[in-house]
Amino acid sequence: MFNIASILVLVLLAVTFIQSGYEKVMYWSDNVTWLKEHFSKTRLKNHVPLALFHLLVLELISGILCVVGCIQLLVNNGRTFGLYGGIFSCITLIMMLFGQRLAKDYDGARTIIIYFIPAVMVVYWLS
Repeated sequence: MFNIASILVLVLLAVTFIQSGYEKVMYWSDNVTWLKEHFSKTRLKNHVPLALFHLLVLELISGILCVVGCIQLLVNNGRTFGLYGGIFSCITLIMMLFGQRLAKDYDGARTIIIYFIPAVMVVYWLS
């Protein structure tokens, strides 16, 4: 269990992104409606469904890579999938951060940083 910290962070990221992806799929129209209002004064206002779809894809890729990374660490101490999961998680979070800053939702942006710190830590540990 040498990589227990990496495994715990990968589980955190997997739960975060898979849960978020699930909610986007199950409540798509509610999300689109809310986000259209959220981004109504930005240049994303006419591209919300496409942006949300891109975010959904990245979240699912991130979550799946984190799950596979946990399994790989447990089975053969491999780090490849966990590293990619951390990298994709960072990219996904940066996309979210950009959107929140664009919408001038600074509290939302601050919340994303809380997830970004462990994501960067896992990239550092597994690289």
